[in-house]
Amino acid sequence: MERNRPLTVLGLESSCDDTAAAVVRGADGRADILSSHVWGQADLHGAFGGVVPEIAARAHAERIDICVERALEQAGVTLDDVDGVAVTAGPGLIGGVLAGVMCAKGIAAARGLPIVGVNHLAGHALTPRLTGEADYPYLMLLISGGHCQFLRVDGPEDFHRLGGTIDDAPGEAFDKVARLLGLNQPGGPEVERAAQTGDAGRFALPRPLLDRAGCDLSFSGLKTAVLRARDAVMAEKGGLTTTDRTDIAASFQAAVVDVLAEKTRRALAASARVGTLAVAGGVAANGAIRAALQLVADDAGVAFTAPPLSLCTDNAAMIAYAGLLRLERGESDGLAFPARPRWPLDTQAPAMLGAGKKGAKA
Repeated sequence: MERNRPLTVLGLESSCDDTAAAVVRGADGRADILSSHVWGQADLHGAFGGVVPEIAARAHAERIDICVERALEQAGVTLDDVDGVAVTAGPGLIGGVLAGVMCAKGIAAARGLPIVGVNHLAGHALTPRLTGEADYPYLMLLISGGHCQFLRVDGPEDFHRLGGTIDDAPGEAFDKVARLLGLNQPGGPEVERAAQTGDAGRFALPRPLLDRAGCDLSFSGLKTAVLRARDAVMAEKGGLTTTDRTDIAASFQAAVVDVLAEKTRRALAASARVGTLAVAGGVAANGAIRAALQLVADDAGVAFTAPPLSLCTDNAAMIAYAGLLRLERGESDGLAFPARPRWPLDTQAPAMLGAGKKGAKA
């Protein structure tokens, strides 16, 4: 079979609070990351206890072209060397998504390049293929600030959702718990750091939905339980000591780990012929979660893979790679595709609870 010629793809990502651009080059489903530039916004949102959509959108609009310039420079290429453009077209905060989409469309129109609108979740779900660490089919646990779901990945556009969160995503819960404990944002790394010296057995927090069959998850009630535990300590002592904070953080993290581990066991049991368990998304950077999932994979007799930390959080390399796979097949979207705040990967699966009037979140 004749091999495809290598394609060089420029990717753009701006779905939440990371403005990113990257260049990848590859053929036949394999690719090398020539550059990946990410401009975070933690300094802009820290004082507000979370991401402010209007601030994020403005920052994306101001920075996306600079990120493109830096990614091209780091890759040692120019737009003359680029064969196509890929951009996150959703799901995400619509102002940020629009900033990236309009920049990508401008580049594609000016240079006469094909363009692909990529589902942000597909970028995460295909990361094990970008790193060359998984063959189809594999089970992907996507855990981030805005999403949490189990996906059986059978191909570059063949995703089957086995379960997901019916309310808060784990990253959102980490951020809210950090705010409750007076820790800095983003909350995930701060809670994990505090938990390292805490007593995970001090507070008896719930493990939501473990009494319900299937792979769906819930973290809203766990967050509320943390609030009540904190308030009880404050009522007793008049405030929180460092030990109180670390113990609550450790107890919360242990509950999340237990829920994710058990639900992952169930997802693996429901996934025939899967040879690899993969995890991606910002929360995949959590060491305790990775260690627990490694044990689950070992018990199930499957391989376990987690991307390097730079590919766990939002980045444009995964978007460029997802676009490359479509461009290799001669597919593109033209300039009329929309920016989407919601865009489920598995359109055949029923909408998760709390999807709202605008449709399924993801």
